[in-house]
Amino acid sequence: MVLTEDQKALQETARRFARERLLPDYQKREKGAVLERDLITEMGGLGLLGVDLPEALGGMAVDAVTTGVIAEELAYGDFNVSAVPVGISLNGAILVRHASAEVKNEWVPRMTRGDAVIAICLTEPRGGSDASNLQLRARRDGDDYVINGEKTSITFADRADAYLVFARTGKPEEGAKGVSAFFIPYAGTNGISRTCFDDVGSAIIGRGSVFFDDVRVPASHRLGDEGKGFTQVMQGFDYSRALIALQCCGAAQASLDETWAYTKERTAFGTPIGQFQGVSFPLAEGDAHIAAVRQLSYHALSLRDAGLPHTAEAAMVKWMGPKTAFDVIHQCLLTFGHYGWSKDLPHQQRLRDVMGLEIGDGTAQVMKLIVARERIGRVAVQY
Repeated sequence: MVLTEDQKALQETARRFARERLLPDYQKREKGAVLERDLITEMGGLGLLGVDLPEALGGMAVDAVTTGVIAEELAYGDFNVSAVPVGISLNGAILVRHASAEVKNEWVPRMTRGDAVIAICLTEPRGGSDASNLQLRARRDGDDYVINGEKTSITFADRADAYLVFARTGKPEEGAKGVSAFFIPYAGTNGISRTCFDDVGSAIIGRGSVFFDDVRVPASHRLGDEGKGFTQVMQGFDYSRALIALQCCGAAQASLDETWAYTKERTAFGTPIGQFQGVSFPLAEGDAHIAAVRQLSYHALSLRDAGLPHTAEAAMVKWMGPKTAFDVIHQCLLTFGHYGWSKDLPHQQRLRDVMGLEIGDGTAQVMKLIVARERIGRVAVQY
């Protein structure tokens, strides 16, 4: 992929920030389990947040490929921090298309400046893959909706400034057609409580549950038409899935680069271990596999930029990205031998972090089902 001069300039800004500001304290941030808002604000000041959103709302109106370049570079430095711009691209686009002028004009600029983190609330305790089978209820009451229920496995659950919530407004048998979307600020809204899980990795993103107990939301904070919420979020997932795959590529590439360097320095039997094909060949294979996922990810984004269908390609890289990155980082850890088993090195952290996205934002099984559906239609679907 050949980048334009403008794309190279943004790539260099993101690369320098990732290597100088994110990478040195990647593990330290994870141990503290705190999303450092100063870092997010700094990213906003550098123009690294919401770059694909309209200029009038603080973005740069760049294309999807450029957005992917930034996501990959940031993930090289800190996989978890890179979740912030990816979330802004997904949530910001929903607000731009479907929110009222009041909500859009206040919150989208806050997101691009790094002043606000928004959590998208779709998954519920009964499951995430059957995404349209929602139980959280929004009941119309005059000029408001009253929302009751629980969302779980929510990224930024206990540290978000606002929530983009999908709730059932229609009858259960209506499925996806009975789902509506709402924008709910945390501050000043009564009835919201939240928890944080003790996860295997990605502690700083604060995955947890959000509870809504008779939460009143103005009808003006409904996003788009009633009953159209599920369609809105599904349109955005094709985009975010490709960005997630590039996050995984960035994390894996960081481990690969560190491991290649180590094979030149570490000696065994009187020679650098990089001379042994048992060491170098698995790394060469890993580099090739990550390059393949990267190319398909950018292909999916280029299709999006061209206004062409890219659902299958996005689903492909969503299951390939986390799985391939996990396998490659695992091999990097093993290459360091007993030293690799220590928490002093970042490979174990990257391994745990990327593994989370083998589950979140769509499992491999669901992604493969989507690919099959795109190829042979409804005959591939079991429901």
